Amino acid sequence: MLFASRPSRCAALALAAAATTALTVTSCSAGASGGGAGGGAAKGSITVFNGSTGTITENFNPFSPGLLQPTLGVIYQPLYYINLARESEPTPMLGTGYSWNADGTQLTITTRQGVTWSDGEPFTAEDVAFTFDLIAKTPEINSTGLELVSAEASDDQTAVLTFPAPAYTEEASLLGNTPIIPEHVWSAVSDPATTTNPDPVGTGPFTVKSIDSQSYVLEKNPSYWEQGKPAINEVRYISLATADAASAALTAGQVDWMSAFLPGLEQLLEDQEDLSYVNTPALTTSIFTCSNAGLGCEGPQTDVAVRQAMYYALDRDQLNQLAGGGFAATGSPTLLLPERDADWIADPAHLETPSGADTAKAKQVLDAAGWVEGADGIRTKDGQRLSMTVQTVTGWSDYISLNDAMAQQMKAVGIELKPVQLAYNEWNNNQVQGTYQLSLDSIGLGASSNPYHTYQPRFTTVSTAKVGESAGNNGNYARYSNPVVDEAIAVAATTDDEAVQKQQYAAVQQQIVNDLPYVPIYVNSTLTEFNNSRATGWPTNEDRYAFAASWKSWDNGVVLTTIKPVD
Repeated sequence: MLFASRPSRCAALALAAAATTALTVTSCSAGASGGGAGGGAAKGSITVFNGSTGTITENFNPFSPGLLQPTLGVIYQPLYYINLARESEPTPMLGTGYSWNADGTQLTITTRQGVTWSDGEPFTAEDVAFTFDLIAKTPEINSTGLELVSAEASDDQTAVLTFPAPAYTEEASLLGNTPIIPEHVWSAVSDPATTTNPDPVGTGPFTVKSIDSQSYVLEKNPSYWEQGKPAINEVRYISLATADAASAALTAGQVDWMSAFLPGLEQLLEDQEDLSYVNTPALTTSIFTCSNAGLGCEGPQTDVAVRQAMYYALDRDQLNQLAGGGFAATGSPTLLLPERDADWIADPAHLETPSGADTAKAKQVLDAAGWVEGADGIRTKDGQRLSMTVQTVTGWSDYISLNDAMAQQMKAVGIELKPVQLAYNEWNNNQVQGTYQLSLDSIGLGASSNPYHTYQPRFTTVSTAKVGESAGNNGNYARYSNPVVDEAIAVAATTDDEAVQKQQYAAVQQQIVNDLPYVPIYVNSTLTEFNNSRATGWPTNEDRYAFAASWKSWDNGVVLTTIKPVD
């Protein structure tokens, strides 16, 4: 229930940006390819690029902000799989049934029989109860603020979670977004927040075979509970340096699955009969701001007027053409998806962001807030220059282009943006710790389409921390804290009445559209490319059995158990 897979921390930051880590399913050892994409993979093996750059750091802790992405869904599994790529019922995984009591304070879960952990120990409802009890009792890994009266197993197949108040809105997170861990292993872990869990024991389709600074290999779990799955034998994740390297690896047949923005994609694949792609826009690319001076944020971005001015200064149509390749869709200042979530957006004026820049409005906001234009066109206030650093990941070509274009647009209203490129680990750590001013990132998919799963992790006080302290996985990196928002989300969590929930989300939207701790740009393309010469059965626009992105936690496990090697 902790992880909405933030492009998944490692889950590699969504951003279908060109990013750069590759997941490779190969049958050679970790060192055999020298950490690169290598030559042709052996039968039953594929290569996947999942979005991170730089040195690979071993971390298979499912509760860690720095976890390696396949930890969730490929090694550890949830009770149910929730497919956000299409309308569908939750798919049973480690759970086979669930029910609420009359007032929504107790959830009874029936667990699957015949499942074993990868070390051979049996999986039971005791593991489920232990998992939720550990989360509730350990604030450092409890990013959603889960509160429990108790978590108990009444028998080997039945776990009962009891809450102090109705918890209907927690259902999707509890069932579909919580990695179930083995009690016999984790009961001996002294600090579940900091362990790197080098020998993970899970119920998923793959286990860890080897790892080095440039690659890691997962191999088929011979005791996996889904009969006949997976058909793929090995998966190698490798690190690439740039989007150009990813593009070259794809067209050379060295990468089989990756999600990257590639300029001129259609022309690039025109003569490549083995390659295909899908585009599934779902993530709102935004300027994340360290917004809260009270929690230690420093810089002009802590002034709400500056954030509002940035919102109006953006020419989003131009940004889509310059950086998005024309593949992006229109976002909403509510940070919901206009097409999917229109019924949840209270004010029609907030359904979509402006398409073009309103420089007059941006200047008016800054004037009213006391930011005075200097001789060089950049504004100052009380001796502070309206200049901010905006970070992105080295190799994320579309985001690098976005920052460069936004710097020009902001300059027109007296704001100086100074783009910097960092290795993924440094970029990610800065957001988690709050040691940044602006950062280009995206608002990821929640556990379900209910706005609770967008608003609770991003905007509640419980999901953030002071600068210098970890805000957790998929947490409130803007350091935003607003008692009106906290109260509205708390009320929404206590009911399954959509009318009441909509009232509360309207209150949330009124606050966040004004405060803009995350300044939305557009719903970025999610371009995912496949090599069909070594494996088939990838998701398509016609068959969205999973969200296709190679960085998407949970869904990756479904994809890797569905694809089959080419004969």
